[in-house]
Amino acid sequence: MKLSQELLNNLIEITSKSAIACYQYIGKNEKILADKAATDVMRHQLNKLNIKGEVVIGEGELDEAPMLYIGEKLGMGNGPEIDIAVDPVEGTNFVAKNLPGAMSVLAVSEKGNLINAPETYMNKIATGSHIPKGAIDIDFTVEKNINIYSEITKKKNSEITVCILNRPRHNKIITELKRLNVNIKLITDGDVSGALLVSDKKFNVDIFMGIGGGPEGVIAATALESLKCNFQGRFIFETEYEKKRAAEMGIKDLNKKYEIYEIVKGDSIFCATGITPGDLMNGVVKQDGNYITETIITYNKSDLELVKKVTSLT
Repeated sequence: MKLSQELLNNLIEITSKSAIACYQYIGKNEKILADKAATDVMRHQLNKLNIKGEVVIGEGELDEAPMLYIGEKLGMGNGPEIDIAVDPVEGTNFVAKNLPGAMSVLAVSEKGNLINAPETYMNKIATGSHIPKGAIDIDFTVEKNINIYSEITKKKNSEITVCILNRPRHNKIITELKRLNVNIKLITDGDVSGALLVSDKKFNVDIFMGIGGGPEGVIAATALESLKCNFQGRFIFETEYEKKRAAEMGIKDLNKKYEIYEIVKGDSIFCATGITPGDLMNGVVKQDGNYITETIITYNKSDLELVKKVTSLT
């Protein structure tokens, strides 16, 4: 069974409506309400589809309402069995403070083709499709990865840009990048979009690296795999609860380094609609009683596509 064009169109509709649900909260310092609004719409719309869906990458656990939780069943219960990864609002702080880069995100694959993992941190690294598989490695030092990238691309260090979350845990990496005279693009949140910036030279990001959300890593990998980009990730299990949850999901090697083909297999669909304008797409615009949204999609090894959608106000 192949993922269908009809399903893709449905996902565009769902992320668009979820993004629109956040519009009233942009700049209102209400990130929890914004997330709830998008989550409620996404859950409602997914439950209308003729699918047997299960959330394998979600926002939380069963008791963390209103989040779309890991293991939640979605859809009408008939039709294809699919795995679902959700992030109704990537960048809740961006919505709350009216900052660039918030988006509503969904990714799906056929049943069993998307890794099932608990919500925890992940160490990750991503590069574009122009870099040979395995050339850059999460276990190499920062300097070694930069040197390899420079050798492959014939770029000087001063021409290389690394995107990384601006967090205290990354101080050593940032200091090393500065020592190597590498350009740094610091982001405050939104490491799905941060990872996707390696997918096209027009974004002027060469490498994405650092520790961020595990769910966001899996979702980003779904898009990057379709675009034939490179991604490696290693989940970080620190607490006994996290280790217990990993064991329940069948993860035996807690230190395993995952290649992109181990995170997502076969056909997949990635769909993200902008809430506030960012590097990847514009945000929601209300005009003459309509909402105008922009959505990026990847599907069946396609290029990154931009869809502009006009939704009537109801």
